Amino acid sequence: MCTDCQLSHQRNTAVPGEGSETADVMFVGEAPGSNEDKLGRPFVGAAGNFLDELLRSANLDRADIYITNTVKCRPPNNRDPLPEERSYCRKYLDRQIDLVKPKVVVSLGRHSLTSFLPGETIGKSRGQARSMGPFTLFPMYHPAAALHQPNLKQVIIEDFEKLSLLLNDLSSSPQDNMSGAPYQKDTAGEQLSMF
Repeated sequence: MCTDCQLSHQRNTAVPGEGSETADVMFVGEAPGSNEDKLGRPFVGAAGNFLDELLRSANLDRADIYITNTVKCRPPNNRDPLPEERSYCRKYLDRQIDLVKPKVVVSLGRHSLTSFLPGETIGKSRGQARSMGPFTLFPMYHPAAALHQPNLKQVIIEDFEKLSLLLNDLSSSPQDNMSGAPYQKDTAGEQLSMF
């Protein structure tokens, strides 16, 4: 089990991710919360319940998607993951993308977004699909944002409707979105392995 950063010393359990190994859609949140830390599963608290509602609205099921976070262990007191913690866990996220080969990666929240597009803001990027080579990135607010700022709930619902349209377009397109090339993180070309 990984002990690369300080988060490993405080966790109850790592939360690597779960779902279909052949999913067309991968959801990438920010970090496990207290419920996830206890159960070892991503998105099982209140934000996860809202995400489940959103998935149903798009005719998706957790069994059809892959879901993970930028960091795999809970930060203390649910604080934001630090850049160095995201950096330590990046090899695992890159490997998950490489293995699952999703057509669409949905970044949930600002920390997830900056893992893919450093310097971008969630307020400006959300709801806009971006080609990232072998996959399309679709940034959204984190479902937990709607729990803290109820005015964002409708924004998230509307972005999920856009995501549903994007997925329909990709599935009906005669040309597959996948180039066949594995996902490449644009740093030195190191070989990455899962855990």
